[in-house]
Order: sequence, then C-alpha cells, then structure tokens
Amino acid sequence: QVQLVESGGGLVQAGGSLRLSCAASGRTFSSYAMGWFRQAPGREREFVAAVNWFGGDRYYTDSVKGRFTISRDNAKNTVYLQMTSLKPEDTAVYYCARARSLDSVLRENEYTYWGQGTQVTVSS
Repeated sequence: QVQLVESGGGLVQAGGSLRLSCAASGRTFSSYAMGWFRQAPGREREFVAAVNWFGGDRYYTDSVKGRFTISRDNAKNTVYLQMTSLKPEDTAVYYCARARSLDSVLRENEYTYWGQGTQVTVSS
C-alpha cells in the first residue's frame, strides 16, 4: 500500500512563497510520475503540475507557469512544489498523487494514489 503525506501548507500573504512536500512510502517511488492537484472551495479539483519518473519532464497548468516549480528527489521518496508570487486565487487544498506510469500525465484519472491534502491560504 502506498501512502502519500503532504506538508508545508499554511497562510501566506500575496506575493509570498511556500514549498510543499509530499513524502511517499514504498520502494517504487522512482518508477512513477508524480503530480500536484488543488481544489478551491466550491470548485472541482484541478491539475497543477506533474513530473515524470526521473524529473526530466515537467508540466504545469497555465495559471502557475513561471511561478511554481515541481521537482522530485527519488533518494528521499519526495516530490516538491515550490510556489512563488502567490496570489489569493491560489488558495486551495493541495494534493499530491502518484501516476499509473513513468510519464507525466495531466488527467486526474491517470493517478492511482492520493494524499490527504494540505491547505494553502493566500491573503490579499
């Protein structure tokens, strides 16, 4: 059974930064792509970023390009989301997830394991 545990969320002012971490259990972390999604109040969960198994390919939703960076450390079984220039519209619960395959994917149904989420609140 794979467990994903997010951390690093919190309250930050607009323009600030946060780094989210997602620690994964198990010995096959490096064999799968990882992603970050978010869900704002009253809205559906949406894709934020994804990274392939070795970190060479990264994808972002348009609204975070240039501000967020996804990375991974396979030796630590951890994926990160560095968030800068945060905006109030980035406020959401952020979830990490493990994909079914090596390659980065954007669709939610391509992910099989999910963390419990961490709250990010950006004040104006």
